Amino acid sequence: MKKLLASLALGLSLLTSGVAVMAQAPAAAPAATSVAAPAEAKPADAAPATAPAAAVAAPAEAAAAPALVPNKGDTAWMMTSTILVILMVVPGLALFYGGLVRSKNMLSVLMQVMVTFSLIVVLWFIYGYSLAFTEGNAYFGGFDRLFMAGIWDNAAGTFANAATFSKGVVLPEIVFAAFQATFAGITCALIVGAFAERMKFSAVLLFMVIWFTFSYAPIAHMVWFWMGPDAYTGKEVVDAMNAKGGYLWQSGALDFAGGTVVHINAAVAGLVGAYMVGKRIGYGKEAMAPHSLTLTMVGSSLLWVGWFGFNAGSALEANGFAALAFINTLGATAAAVLAWCVGEALMRGKASMLGAASGAVAGLVAITPAAGNVGIGGGLVIGFLAGFACLWGVNGLKKILGADDSLDVFGVHGIGGILGALLTGVFNSPSLGGPGFVADWVTATGVTAADYSIVSQVWIQAKAVFITVVWSGVVSFIAYKVVDLTIGLRVSEEDEREGLDITAHGETAYNR
Repeated sequence: MKKLLASLALGLSLLTSGVAVMAQAPAAAPAATSVAAPAEAKPADAAPATAPAAAVAAPAEAAAAPALVPNKGDTAWMMTSTILVILMVVPGLALFYGGLVRSKNMLSVLMQVMVTFSLIVVLWFIYGYSLAFTEGNAYFGGFDRLFMAGIWDNAAGTFANAATFSKGVVLPEIVFAAFQATFAGITCALIVGAFAERMKFSAVLLFMVIWFTFSYAPIAHMVWFWMGPDAYTGKEVVDAMNAKGGYLWQSGALDFAGGTVVHINAAVAGLVGAYMVGKRIGYGKEAMAPHSLTLTMVGSSLLWVGWFGFNAGSALEANGFAALAFINTLGATAAAVLAWCVGEALMRGKASMLGAASGAVAGLVAITPAAGNVGIGGGLVIGFLAGFACLWGVNGLKKILGADDSLDVFGVHGIGGILGALLTGVFNSPSLGGPGFVADWVTATGVTAADYSIVSQVWIQAKAVFITVVWSGVVSFIAYKVVDLTIGLRVSEEDEREGLDITAHGETAYNR
């Protein structure tokens, strides 16, 4: 416990120094009312936003309509979506991961997922939300919402509003902030699977503090921050409003619910961790089969159910785009399950339960950046291709990389996220059944569906993938190194052989 407290204290001191450095970033004038909104809208000069696009926090000028009142239906839907994302993490992800490890490490994985999620939610409300969804520069937000300051609008006597993707439609900002908190929490929890069964609990938590601060928050800002649709009042303000958005959003990158921000970001961090922590004792020599595929199947099913909130909730409204994201989450996932089973049958002569569960997660990952940005046919194609691609990722690619990525975080979330991000640029095209550009943006800029270029958009998507991989990789390497030099990354050989349930937590998952 003393080591844990010491590590957390060190993490807070590092955090303080990091925040002080980021405070030097140029900040825009504080907004009277903050307006935020996530997902992925294209900047109008590069190619206007597709329906659900770009994560956003908007300024005073965009929130200058005091008469705007949040729709109760949208608010209820977003609160429901937030609950569904929590279901994805605890119990969904926890049980999915827990079933895949050996029984002696079951509780350690449950603890790492649950406590990591809890830690990040707290940090999100202290400073993470402000760094991600307030106006600052192209890479980091500002500090207008530290400790959620300003959420209550004293002048108006009500809660501040957050933008959605429709002009004149808003949400209570506290609902948007809570929804995004769950995204931050699950992203960090995903990383746990890569170094499962061998990393110190205190080291996990300290790493998460550093990585969340310097990788998750800035990438979320770069991809999802913009000024909101109400800020685009005409062509004359387009350039000025675009210049205030996140770097990748300004580039025109599309990420509906987190292909880059969540999955690629976490997968790279996990892969770096697998290399730096090292392989499990006996890896490749001793049996390390999942101890309960029953729990893994239950976990993957809960992930699928919760993912409807993750993807459809990213529309920020209870509208047609939420419905499109909903049906793509259903169809793409089912297609990926079938594809993985077919691939296994061709490779090994039979399909497995582990394969079906993994296929479901692969489909969910790949459709995440595309959910509200592609048509139903495009969603099915993405899911089907993801099943085969991620099957290769956890078999062929894993052997090439040579890392002990315990629960195949990179093979599924990395490969699936990259595939989905790139194919979003293809199937967003109206010529292939995609939704194309938002009507409000067409009106403001004069750009039409005829201006869409698949080649150009795929290139933009590829740049977003590359930047995410490099950014997360560098931050992850530094974060792991800091942890290793301070408290150490790995448990002792004796503790690893006995199992982390007993040695780290003094409990066992099952009575023996």
